[in-house]
Amino acid sequence: MKWSIPVGRYAGIPVQMHVTFVALLVWIGLSVWSSQQSVLAALTGVGFILALFLCVLLHEFGHALTARRFGVQTRDITLLPIGGVARLERMPDKPRQELLVAVAGPAVNIVIAIGIAITLALLGRPFSPEAIVADAGIAGPAFLERLLAVNIMLVVFNMLPAFPMDGGRVLRALLAMRMPYPLATARAATVGKLFAALFAIVGFFTNPFLMLIALFVWIGASQESAAAQMKGALDGIPVSHAMITDFRTLSPVDPLSRAVELLLAGSQQDFPVADEGRVVGILTRQALLTALARRTDHLRVVDAMNRDVPSADPLEMLDGALQRLQQSTVRTMPVVVRGELVGLLTMENVGEFVSVHAALARAR
Repeated sequence: MKWSIPVGRYAGIPVQMHVTFVALLVWIGLSVWSSQQSVLAALTGVGFILALFLCVLLHEFGHALTARRFGVQTRDITLLPIGGVARLERMPDKPRQELLVAVAGPAVNIVIAIGIAITLALLGRPFSPEAIVADAGIAGPAFLERLLAVNIMLVVFNMLPAFPMDGGRVLRALLAMRMPYPLATARAATVGKLFAALFAIVGFFTNPFLMLIALFVWIGASQESAAAQMKGALDGIPVSHAMITDFRTLSPVDPLSRAVELLLAGSQQDFPVADEGRVVGILTRQALLTALARRTDHLRVVDAMNRDVPSADPLEMLDGALQRLQQSTVRTMPVVVRGELVGLLTMENVGEFVSVHAALARAR
């Protein structure tokens, strides 16, 4: 994710912190210091936020490590002011596995809450909501009590049956055990949109922040529904049905001026680079523009092309090839047969294929 700062790698998963999260810490520290004129209070306030987001980070690791048990890797985990995001390569195909991955995050918060409750009991400070209310401010002495309350709220909020919260995925997994996956997603998305509408109505009369959450939930539900529709449309379809067969190629020794000519002459954005009939890379539009901005003389295609490019076979299933394309650093995948380039697979063309497929389905 752009504007993110790497903070380490744990269990083989990169963890990064968005710059807006750093800004949140600074704002919290300055706000507490200005209101209480105490450096200790400011440090305590920042410490509480860090402890809170440590719980959020452990929540995301619950998802990531459970997904790993089912062969699904996690690209990275990013801490944002609104929470954490674990970017899984994909969701498990089996509903039961998705159910376990979804509940793993809230389960971590439940374990943390139980641990804090036991600690408070050993300290002779049983959990009391009244103590939290009486001790206003995140920098107050009821540090553990507040952390316990926040973990309970994280569980309740995340288990709401609405995308993109964990509860929406739980609902989808339960429905998918009895109906096709796309239909289960559509119904879970509908429930999510109903919750979004409810949040918007309540927020309009009480707290505007609920209206922001409503927007977040509505967008999440729409994205999940669209992704499921695409997955359903691509099921059982070979790459050959959606690949581009009318395209231009470049040679590694071609000057970049040749690539500019092709870019301006047609609608093709990325160009496969072939050497004696074998694909050796892809020259993307962005790489071309970046190379031109650095230098303008004696540049060749080989100096700017991307060599680490996945390829597909025209007979393999489109959903698997698209998944590899989404995980790569380029937007165009060569389609080859015994080393010979026969087509290109792009995100844009797959989108067009899905649109045509949907239109034909409506006509039928």
